Amino acid sequence: MRDLVSRLFTEAGYEVALASDGQEGLEAAKSGDFDLAILDMSLPKMNGLEVLAAIKQTKPDLPVIMITAYGSTRTAIDALRLGAYDYITKPFDLDELQVVAERALERQRLIDDNRFLRSQLKRQYGFDNIIGTNRDVQQAYVVAAKVARTNTTVLLLGETGTGKEYLARTIHYQSDRADGPFVKVNCAALPENLLESELFGHEKGAFTHAIARHIGRFEIAHKGTIFLDEIGEIAPSVQTKLLRVLQEKQFERVGGSETITVDVRVIAATNRNLEQAVREKQFRDDLYYRLNVIAIKLPPLRERGDDVMIFAEHFLKRFADEMGKPVKCLSEEAISAIKSHTWPGNIRELENAIERAVILCDGDTIKPEHLMIAPCGKERNVAEPPTVDSVLSELPVVASLREVECAHIRRVLQYKGWNQSAAAQILGIDRKTLRNKIREFKLTKTEDNR
Repeated sequence: MRDLVSRLFTEAGYEVALASDGQEGLEAAKSGDFDLAILDMSLPKMNGLEVLAAIKQTKPDLPVIMITAYGSTRTAIDALRLGAYDYITKPFDLDELQVVAERALERQRLIDDNRFLRSQLKRQYGFDNIIGTNRDVQQAYVVAAKVARTNTTVLLLGETGTGKEYLARTIHYQSDRADGPFVKVNCAALPENLLESELFGHEKGAFTHAIARHIGRFEIAHKGTIFLDEIGEIAPSVQTKLLRVLQEKQFERVGGSETITVDVRVIAATNRNLEQAVREKQFRDDLYYRLNVIAIKLPPLRERGDDVMIFAEHFLKRFADEMGKPVKCLSEEAISAIKSHTWPGNIRELENAIERAVILCDGDTIKPEHLMIAPCGKERNVAEPPTVDSVLSELPVVASLREVECAHIRRVLQYKGWNQSAAAQILGIDRKTLRNKIREFKLTKTEDNR
């Protein structure tokens, strides 16, 4: 049988090593670099289970297929408990063995690929990869490096585009949870009822269109990290349920009674002033205190001095390499335009501008027209509160009431950095009405970066 199995895999293109007894097989497995081991339960000197147990002590990732006699189900179960990938019962078809072996090899390839990708992510999201010399950012990363080694909840503060998600991923991939999932949830992207279902899941029949059980993001993030972006936008009912998860690590799916227990590290982020939101009764104070164990603030790009050019040159090299273009530098005029721009969209806006410039540039030097940003003093200043006159001045005289409403809502959202709660307060409407208006007018953040 051993020779038949050897011939099968040799003809399939594999390199095969043979062993005449359990001891010889174990020594070969320990010293060699094998992708798969096939063991008979009945071997001289050491039986198959003994060899399997010894292999798993030194080569825990090596997939092992056991061959067992008909009727020895108990032995097969013991083999699986010891870490065997699968077992085949005698007499068996060689094609069946080949199918099981191919499955084992494919599974191992996926494990190896996953391990490689995770190692790449650990290198990509490393604390040594910080860009810039700004002292506030350096200090933020020092704190982040310390907190990464713990399971403490982290609150990241800063304007849109300042790098909060990147820092959240860095904390995750430099923590003991790096091999677990990193799950991102944009809390402002979903209405209240859908956000609760997205976070905690729902049971079949919990509401209209709930045709099957849905596993929520907290369950998916088990043994990993959940990143709650724009945490300041969640509704009071969801805040209550989130508070319980932070306190007890437990919740029930929407429409369910089973209590789910999870092991999840929470990192939250916001561009809002949560202390003010607490004072205005828009955010629960007990939830705020639970989230605010370690708060890390990232400054806007306009306050980072020379970092803007360090980022610009970093993005230029990256995109030029990715696109295979000969772009090497920025003209003096382009540098001046970059330095004078206020970058309300922060690092993300700068990254988009440089990517666009590399695409449009046909030579080796980026010029101001490639960046497509307004010169100093001429960009639209969304830092100033929008007035009715300023909105009307941008519209034709014959603009409809609908067009005026759409334009005004867009300007207020821009002014508040797309913070929907703050924008709704200025507009004199509740957040749900504002969300409906955003959908009705098809308003998006993307439009503001064009």
